[in-house]
Amino acid sequence: MVQESPTWLDLLSPAAHHDVLRHMRPELATRLEIPKWDPQRAALERVKDLRASRLRIDQAQVCFGEAGDLTLEQNLRLEQTLRDLRPWKKGPFGFFGHEIDAEWRSDLKWDRLAPYVGSLEGQLVADIGCHNGYFMYRMLSHGARTVIGLEPYAQLWFTHRLMQMLHPRPELHFEFYGVEHMHHFAESFDTIFCLGILYHHTDPVGLLRKMRKALRPGGRIFIDCQGLPGDEPLSLTPEGRYAGAAAIWFLPTVRTLKSWVLRSGFTRMHTIFSAPLTSQEQRSTAWAPIKSLQDFLDPQDSTRTVEGYPAPWRHYLMIRP
Repeated sequence: MVQESPTWLDLLSPAAHHDVLRHMRPELATRLEIPKWDPQRAALERVKDLRASRLRIDQAQVCFGEAGDLTLEQNLRLEQTLRDLRPWKKGPFGFFGHEIDAEWRSDLKWDRLAPYVGSLEGQLVADIGCHNGYFMYRMLSHGARTVIGLEPYAQLWFTHRLMQMLHPRPELHFEFYGVEHMHHFAESFDTIFCLGILYHHTDPVGLLRKMRKALRPGGRIFIDCQGLPGDEPLSLTPEGRYAGAAAIWFLPTVRTLKSWVLRSGFTRMHTIFSAPLTSQEQRSTAWAPIKSLQDFLDPQDSTRTVEGYPAPWRHYLMIRP
């Protein structure tokens, strides 16, 4: 189910660990083969004959096809597949007139980043933690030559695979590497996006150093990190869950995030955005019928989580070596 010839490897720097990446790739992809994913496989099989007449990637909603592309019978099959792939956590998407209102309004994040991203014309781009690929399509709309999406979660591969079935874009590659593998891509990427990743790892400074090694000379990294309000040199390590989420290790103030960046060997940075996360951006929807931000804030005090911690902020930086 995964492409056999990873031609994007030829685009990497000679300094990259080509043999290591090539060797790891099929082993990492075996996670697709477990019976747990049989429903997702069946969902894709149901619509393998469908093709979108067009793909629109330059607006908030990434749209595949038109409502008139499908017969009634095809439309019913597609709708069932879209439901089988829930929850849709990143979006918005449109599929032949079906509007997918995802848990995250990812277009709001992109709108904040876009003026600083500018042109990606001709660039090799990495999207670390690419999820279902929403941001990969937006990067493509800025002219990226090739986007390598790194995402270790198999469930998300099926969602992205649906999109590539409906309207193939050979410039996009969903791969099962993680941020911990970035040092194998030495001096390879012109731009790296690391959106919503650092605070999920036990060594954010180490990950920043690996990303720095993966940059080509003159490259840059865009970071979005969940964190705390205030300008004190502080970081929170929750005792257990934070806003209902597990695997949250370090939640920095923007000042601490900048300190991590400097201590990782970067010398230039620009703060793009720092503000509270709101339920306008993250919320439960019909396409993501799960508990979301509002369920995990103190109902008496929205500046605190249900666990008693400060409510989340988002900090965005653009950084360069």
